[in-house]
Amino acid sequence: MPRGGGCVPVDAPVFKIGGRLLTQAAVGSTPIHSRLELPHDAHYNAHAMQVNRNTGMTTTEDLKDLTLLGQGKTQPSRNLETFPNRHPNRRYNVRLYTDEFTAMCPMTGQPDFAKLTIDYIPNEKVVESKSFKLYVWSFRNEGIFHEHVTNVILDDLVAALDPHWCRVVAEFSVRGGIAITVTAEHTRSA
Repeated sequence: MPRGGGCVPVDAPVFKIGGRLLTQAAVGSTPIHSRLELPHDAHYNAHAMQVNRNTGMTTTEDLKDLTLLGQGKTQPSRNLETFPNRHPNRRYNVRLYTDEFTAMCPMTGQPDFAKLTIDYIPNEKVVESKSFKLYVWSFRNEGIFHEHVTNVILDDLVAALDPHWCRVVAEFSVRGGIAITVTAEHTRSA
Protein backbone atom coordinates (compact mmCIF):
# COMPACT_ATOMS: atom_id res chain seq x y z
CA MET A 1 0.00 0.00 0.00
CA PRO A 2 1.42 3.42 -0.84
CA ARG A 3 2.55 5.56 2.06
CA GLY A 4 0.58 8.65 2.99
CA GLY A 5 -2.86 7.08 2.49
CA GLY A 6 -2.65 6.66 -1.28
CA CYS A 7 -5.37 4.89 -3.18
CA VAL A 8 -5.57 1.11 -3.00
CA PRO A 9 -6.33 -0.82 -6.20
CA VAL A 10 -9.97 -1.89 -6.41
CA ASP A 11 -9.12 -5.59 -6.42
CA ALA A 12 -6.75 -5.44 -3.43
CA PRO A 13 -8.30 -6.76 -0.18
CA VAL A 14 -7.62 -4.42 2.73
CA PHE A 15 -7.57 -5.46 6.38
CA LYS A 16 -7.16 -3.69 9.69
CA ILE A 17 -4.59 -5.49 11.79
CA GLY A 18 -3.06 -4.04 14.92
CA GLY A 19 -4.66 -0.68 14.17
CA ARG A 20 -3.00 -0.48 10.73
CA LEU A 21 -4.61 -0.88 7.31
CA LEU A 22 -2.80 -3.49 5.25
CA THR A 23 -3.24 -5.11 1.85
CA GLN A 24 -2.97 -8.87 1.40
CA ALA A 25 0.57 -8.37 0.05
CA ALA A 26 1.60 -6.48 3.19
CA VAL A 27 0.06 -9.13 5.46
CA GLY A 28 2.05 -11.92 3.85
CA SER A 29 1.37 -15.63 3.96
CA THR A 30 0.49 -15.90 7.67
CA PRO A 31 -3.15 -16.96 8.00
CA ILE A 32 -5.35 -13.88 8.00
CA HIS A 33 -7.94 -15.34 10.39
CA SER A 34 -5.43 -15.30 13.25
CA ARG A 35 -4.85 -11.53 12.88
CA LEU A 36 -7.92 -10.22 11.10
CA GLU A 37 -9.78 -7.46 12.90
CA LEU A 38 -12.06 -5.96 10.26
CA PRO A 39 -12.45 -6.37 6.51
CA HIS A 40 -12.64 -3.15 4.50
CA ASP A 41 -14.02 -2.17 1.13
CA ALA A 42 -10.94 -1.90 -1.02
CA HIS A 43 -12.07 0.84 -3.40
CA TYR A 44 -11.90 3.63 -0.82
CA ASN A 45 -8.90 5.76 -0.03
CA ALA A 46 -7.04 4.10 2.85
CA HIS A 47 -7.09 7.20 5.06
CA ALA A 48 -10.76 7.84 4.39
CA MET A 49 -11.50 4.18 5.21
CA GLN A 50 -9.85 4.46 8.58
CA VAL A 51 -11.76 7.63 9.42
CA ASN A 52 -15.10 6.32 8.09
CA ARG A 53 -14.76 2.86 9.61
CA ASN A 54 -13.82 4.20 13.03
CA THR A 55 -17.13 6.07 13.22
CA GLY A 56 -18.93 2.80 12.49
CA MET A 57 -17.04 0.73 15.05
CA THR A 58 -18.57 -0.65 18.25
CA THR A 59 -17.65 1.54 21.21
CA THR A 60 -17.88 1.05 24.97
CA GLU A 61 -20.79 3.50 24.87
CA ASP A 62 -22.66 0.96 22.70
CA LEU A 63 -22.30 -1.66 25.44
CA LYS A 64 -23.46 0.40 28.42
CA ASP A 65 -27.10 -0.77 28.36
CA LEU A 66 -26.37 -4.46 27.72
CA THR A 67 -26.87 -6.46 30.93
CA LEU A 68 -27.18 -10.01 29.58
CA LEU A 69 -24.30 -10.40 27.12
CA GLY A 70 -21.23 -11.95 28.71
CA GLN A 71 -22.89 -12.34 32.11
CA GLY A 72 -23.59 -16.07 31.92
CA LYS A 73 -27.27 -15.46 32.69
CA THR A 74 -29.37 -18.23 31.21
CA GLN A 75 -32.86 -17.47 32.46
CA PRO A 76 -35.78 -16.69 30.15
CA SER A 77 -36.43 -12.96 29.86
CA ARG A 78 -38.90 -10.75 28.01
CA ASN A 79 -36.32 -7.94 27.99
CA LEU A 80 -35.08 -7.22 24.46
CA GLU A 81 -31.81 -5.34 24.75
CA THR A 82 -30.54 -3.12 21.95
CA PHE A 83 -27.41 -1.29 20.92
CA PRO A 84 -27.01 1.74 18.62
CA ASN A 85 -27.05 1.22 14.87
CA ARG A 86 -23.79 2.77 13.62
CA HIS A 87 -25.16 2.87 10.05
CA PRO A 88 -28.64 4.43 10.41
CA ASN A 89 -28.56 5.98 6.93
CA ARG A 90 -28.01 2.62 5.23
CA ARG A 91 -30.97 0.33 4.62
CA TYR A 92 -29.67 -3.15 5.41
CA ASN A 93 -31.44 -6.31 6.53
CA VAL A 94 -30.85 -8.17 9.78
CA ARG A 95 -32.12 -11.76 9.94
CA LEU A 96 -32.60 -13.72 13.15
CA TYR A 97 -33.48 -17.40 12.84
CA THR A 98 -34.16 -20.23 15.22
CA ASP A 99 -35.65 -23.67 14.78
CA GLU A 100 -35.96 -24.09 18.55
CA PHE A 101 -39.03 -21.96 19.32
CA THR A 102 -41.55 -23.57 21.66
CA ALA A 103 -44.77 -22.43 23.26
CA MET A 104 -47.79 -24.33 24.56
CA CYS A 105 -51.30 -24.78 23.25
CA PRO A 106 -53.51 -22.66 25.53
CA MET A 107 -56.23 -25.35 25.56
CA THR A 108 -54.33 -28.64 25.87
CA GLY A 109 -50.98 -27.56 27.32
CA GLN A 110 -49.22 -29.58 24.62
CA PRO A 111 -46.00 -28.09 23.21
CA ASP A 112 -45.97 -26.27 19.89
CA PHE A 113 -42.69 -26.14 17.97
CA ALA A 114 -41.79 -23.59 15.33
CA LYS A 115 -39.07 -22.18 13.16
CA LEU A 116 -38.90 -18.40 13.58
CA THR A 117 -37.42 -16.08 10.98
CA ILE A 118 -37.25 -12.41 11.82
CA ASP A 119 -36.11 -9.91 9.20
CA TYR A 120 -35.83 -6.22 9.93
CA ILE A 121 -34.28 -3.04 8.59
CA PRO A 122 -32.85 -1.20 11.60
CA ASN A 123 -33.45 2.45 12.26
CA GLU A 124 -31.51 3.73 15.29
CA LYS A 125 -31.25 0.43 17.20
CA VAL A 126 -30.21 -3.20 16.65
CA VAL A 127 -31.40 -6.06 18.87
CA GLU A 128 -28.69 -7.87 20.82
CA SER A 129 -28.83 -11.58 19.92
CA LYS A 130 -28.41 -13.14 23.39
CA SER A 131 -31.32 -11.08 24.72
CA PHE A 132 -33.34 -12.29 21.72
CA LYS A 133 -32.43 -15.91 22.54
CA LEU A 134 -33.61 -15.47 26.15
CA TYR A 135 -36.72 -13.65 24.90
CA VAL A 136 -37.62 -16.58 22.62
CA TRP A 137 -37.04 -18.97 25.52
CA SER A 138 -39.54 -17.02 27.65
CA PHE A 139 -42.43 -18.40 25.57
CA ARG A 140 -41.59 -22.04 26.34
CA ASN A 141 -44.22 -22.40 29.09
CA GLU A 142 -46.63 -19.80 27.70
CA GLY A 143 -50.08 -20.93 26.61
CA ILE A 144 -50.67 -18.88 23.46
CA PHE A 145 -52.12 -19.41 19.99
CA HIS A 146 -49.74 -19.40 17.00
CA GLU A 147 -51.31 -16.28 15.49
CA HIS A 148 -51.10 -14.40 18.78
CA VAL A 149 -47.50 -15.25 19.63
CA THR A 150 -46.30 -14.25 16.16
CA ASN A 151 -47.93 -10.85 16.53
CA VAL A 152 -46.68 -10.43 20.13
CA ILE A 153 -43.11 -11.04 18.94
CA LEU A 154 -43.55 -8.49 16.16
CA ASP A 155 -45.07 -5.92 18.55
CA ASP A 156 -42.24 -6.40 21.07
CA LEU A 157 -39.56 -6.03 18.38
CA VAL A 158 -41.22 -2.88 17.01
CA ALA A 159 -41.49 -1.43 20.53
CA ALA A 160 -37.80 -2.13 21.24
CA LEU A 161 -36.35 -1.17 17.84
CA ASP A 162 -38.70 1.19 15.99
CA PRO A 163 -37.34 -0.37 12.77
CA HIS A 164 -37.97 0.90 9.26
CA TRP A 165 -39.51 -2.49 8.53
CA CYS A 166 -39.90 -5.83 10.31
CA ARG A 167 -41.38 -9.21 9.43
CA VAL A 168 -41.84 -12.25 11.68
CA VAL A 169 -42.51 -15.64 10.08
CA ALA A 170 -43.41 -18.51 12.40
CA GLU A 171 -43.54 -21.94 10.75
CA PHE A 172 -45.19 -24.24 13.27
CA SER A 173 -44.72 -28.00 13.13
CA VAL A 174 -47.55 -30.21 12.00
CA ARG A 175 -50.10 -31.08 14.69
CA GLY A 176 -53.24 -33.01 13.92
CA GLY A 177 -52.22 -33.16 10.26
CA ILE A 178 -52.18 -29.35 9.88
CA ALA A 179 -49.12 -27.13 9.54
CA ILE A 180 -49.55 -23.45 10.31
CA THR A 181 -47.32 -20.63 9.11
CA VAL A 182 -48.03 -17.14 10.42
CA THR A 183 -46.46 -14.03 8.87
CA ALA A 184 -46.78 -10.64 10.57
CA GLU A 185 -45.23 -7.49 9.13
CA HIS A 186 -44.70 -3.87 10.19
CA THR A 187 -43.65 -0.87 8.12
CA ARG A 188 -42.64 2.31 9.90
CA SER A 189 -44.81 5.27 8.99
CA ALA A 190 -42.98 8.16 7.34
